[in-house]
Amino acid sequence: MNSHHNRHKVLIANRGEIAVRIVRACRDADIATVAVYADADSNALHVRMADEAWALPGVTPRETYLNSDALLAVARRCGATMVHPGYGFLSERADFARAVQQAGLIWIGPHPHTIEQLGDKVQARKIALAAGAPLVQGTADPVASAAEVLDFARQFGLPVAIKAAFGGGGRGLKVARTLDAIPGLYHSAVREAEAAFGRGECYVEQFLDSPRHIEAQIMADSHGHVVVVGTRDCSLQRRNQKLVEEAPAPFISPQQREAIHEAAVNICRQADYLGAGTVEFLLSNDGRLSFLEVNTRLQVEHPVTEETSGVDLVAEQLRVAQGLPLSFTATPPVRGHAFEFRINAEDAGRGFLPTPGQITRFVAPSGPGVRLDSGVAEGDAVIGQFDSLMAKLIVTGATREQAIERARRALAEFTIDGVASVLPFHRAVMAEADFTVDFQVHTRWIETCFAGRVTLAPRQLPAPTPAVTRSWIELDGRRVTLGFPAGLLASGTVATQAVTGEITDVPGAVLAPVTGVLHCWLVEENAVVQAGDVLAVMEAMKMEVPVLAEQGGVLRQQATAGSPLAAGTPLAMINAA
Repeated sequence: MNSHHNRHKVLIANRGEIAVRIVRACRDADIATVAVYADADSNALHVRMADEAWALPGVTPRETYLNSDALLAVARRCGATMVHPGYGFLSERADFARAVQQAGLIWIGPHPHTIEQLGDKVQARKIALAAGAPLVQGTADPVASAAEVLDFARQFGLPVAIKAAFGGGGRGLKVARTLDAIPGLYHSAVREAEAAFGRGECYVEQFLDSPRHIEAQIMADSHGHVVVVGTRDCSLQRRNQKLVEEAPAPFISPQQREAIHEAAVNICRQADYLGAGTVEFLLSNDGRLSFLEVNTRLQVEHPVTEETSGVDLVAEQLRVAQGLPLSFTATPPVRGHAFEFRINAEDAGRGFLPTPGQITRFVAPSGPGVRLDSGVAEGDAVIGQFDSLMAKLIVTGATREQAIERARRALAEFTIDGVASVLPFHRAVMAEADFTVDFQVHTRWIETCFAGRVTLAPRQLPAPTPAVTRSWIELDGRRVTLGFPAGLLASGTVATQAVTGEITDVPGAVLAPVTGVLHCWLVEENAVVQAGDVLAVMEAMKMEVPVLAEQGGVLRQQATAGSPLAAGTPLAMINAA
């Protein structure tokens, strides 16, 4: 081991697919890896693959992967030298980046002050203006009231977007298409921003209708290089969550591509950028380009750029973090075309409802041009508290047409049982000429134009998630905590998991549409409701899901706001009035 006395050790402050991706890059670079896990993830793929794994005792994201003190404590105990935050969780939290550096560790990401500036959408807008980037009209600072939003809309026209200054992922984003809608949407954006980000400030800008979402992947080192690795189109979204991404962005003119590259580099230079980042733009159907935001982290869709540029972005992140220069200094020539399909555990036929449970069958495609970045294997559980992304299917061809043909083949080969998946949706999209031939897609195409009738997955009650029972033991006088898989000690045998069963219908019963938390009731006890009324809001896997009345009558609540509930749990009864 002496030859390795300077060997780095990376703590991966994340889970699932991205943690596995980072383990692989570290293996390639001969860097040791440390996984962390919440109780429910104790036997997850990233835990099995890393060189060592440490518990983050707890269940919720806040207690585990968002718990910077617990993560730094693990880093200290395991002797980590670097921290990779992946995406989501703490990846865009300047205070965590700073804490990592203050603990004497290398933060794999941009400087904390860069994350801070670009994470504040109002500041980011000012940086983009200073860099001469294209921008639609917007307020220079956060607005203080709905009245200010109305003034802006009267001056610059509708529709307008009300956006959380510290938001992301489409949360705290509301689009007002009429003046009447503005007060309600403004208050709802502030509420959502406070709940999701702890900060309610919102600003307003012109909303480009039916735009494309185009982004530039940036890599920057500490030696003065800021390079665009390539462009992507991520217009296929639902509720502002991307579902299909491709590289390079197709059907744009050389002038538009040049403008995107130039603006991305200038913004990153202006913000003192280091590491991997993505500069996002909207492109309206009349050709107007407008800066949207910078994501100061690796993105879910990074593999399509890797496949079409020949650059391993995570390997470059590891190089740059150690103070080395990038292994390339100019935009690499484009090699072919790639698509990424996010394989979420969601039932596309039921409004993309998340479906936690156990994966009983997972048969992935392979063959020419197929890459699979998975966070799960057959037999693993998809856990309700966390994101629904199971895997990413990345398909590459010499041309967009070949990539489409291969994607159809790969999607047809893919089989997942036990939980619903969005595979039927992806297969339907790849049969749509709007997407494959004349590219009419935009960020709301799925909600507005997509005709694909997606088949319903069989609806099942989720099996209880395996958890961990904790106890302690004394070893040579030292007390040590032990974690046992739940049920291991029950009556000397492994307890069997509850059998998943079909949900049965009780007339008038209002059932939880997803496994998640009952966020709030919108209708009082004993109120008279009509069929189709929104009764309550549930929150699951970063999504707010409305609970609808299937019939009219008098509402009797059976569950309280704030309680975690399994899909199919009765929330209320509606008794015929």
